[in-house]
Formats: sequence, structure tokens, C-alpha cells
Amino acid sequence: MIADHFQLEVRSEITALQQVLYWFENFIMPLLPQQQGWQCELALTEAFTNVVRHAHRGLPSNTPIELEVDIDRDSLEMRIWDCGIPFDLPLHLQNLDGDRLASWEKEGGRGLDLLDRLTDELYYFRAGDRRNCLVMRKKIVVET
Repeated sequence: MIADHFQLEVRSEITALQQVLYWFENFIMPLLPQQQGWQCELALTEAFTNVVRHAHRGLPSNTPIELEVDIDRDSLEMRIWDCGIPFDLPLHLQNLDGDRLASWEKEGGRGLDLLDRLTDELYYFRAGDRRNCLVMRKKIVVET
């Protein structure tokens, strides 16, 4: 059962990150324990910038990026929908597994490693409408 559902659509521009962060910090962050909220915000920021810089490279800036967040009692699910060329997430993560330390020393490639570390579940699929969706799940642990 989903307790809260949030949705936002923005243009494919790095400056839209301000709008994404405002949305997350004002509507979603107050519903999360502080540390998990920061982790989710960092994951969302990294995923959003990856869409703009990589998935939507060469596409018009008015290409939409849709963000969705569902929160229930014990988990949060964030979905980012893009219109780029799909990629093989499991293969990219597998390549990182053998060389995680080196990935942090490289200029690129750190984003997927960071997303994998910040989330409890990470997957990617191509939808029937020719869009791609990156799904990030995080367990919510209420600190007592």
C-alpha cells in the first residue's frame, strides 16, 4: 500500500536540478528520517544529472524527465523516466564490482557506483512507450 505518491516533470537541463531539489526537500524529505533523506536526495541528484548528461545527451532541452516517488511505511521508491538510448545497468554494475576502488579514481563511472551504494535495490528497464526507467528503492528505518 502506497501512503504517499509524488510526481514531477522537468526539462532536460542541468539547471532544472534546482526545481528537483526544491520538490524533494519540501515535499518528500520531511517524511523521511534525516540520514535516509540525505542519502535519497544524493541518489536522486546523481541519477538526475546522469540523465541530463548521458541519457539525454544530444536531445533537445525540452525533452521531459519525469520523476516519481512513492513512500510507504517502510520503504521509498524513486523512479526517473528518460527518453534516451537504453543501457545495460547490470553489465555496468558488474564491471564496477571488479574495480570499485579504481572507479572512484576515474573521472567518470562513479555515479552508478554511488547509486548502488546508496540504495537497497537498483534496476533499470525499457518501457513499452520507448522510455527508460531507473528505479531506486530504499528501506526506511525509523530511528528511535
